[in-house]
Amino acid sequence: MKILAFEYRLPGVTAENFSEYANAETLRIWELHQQGIIRELHFRADRNEVVLELECENVESARQALKTLPSGKEGLIYFELIPLRKYTGFERLFQLEKVKNHDQNS
Repeated sequence: MKILAFEYRLPGVTAENFSEYANAETLRIWELHQQGIIRELHFRADRNEVVLELECENVESARQALKTLPSGKEGLIYFELIPLRKYTGFERLFQLEKVKNHDQNS
């Protein structure tokens, strides 16, 4: 299952709070990426927070993986997790095409 994870800093947390954990955080993110759990990662353009695309069995397994990040363990951040499913909207186009073809052939 694809899951988007939006990082948010907890109130009162500053960039200096992260400096102690920066290397360990980067290493853990790399490990999760190598395991195929983190598929894509980006910094937001509007603020210095991360957006991750994860591949996990479910939301709870994603939550457990993210709890292994040092900044999460230290209570500096939390993640909003959004499960994704396949977009099926294109099917409407094909259903419409079937109706048109049926009407033209009748």
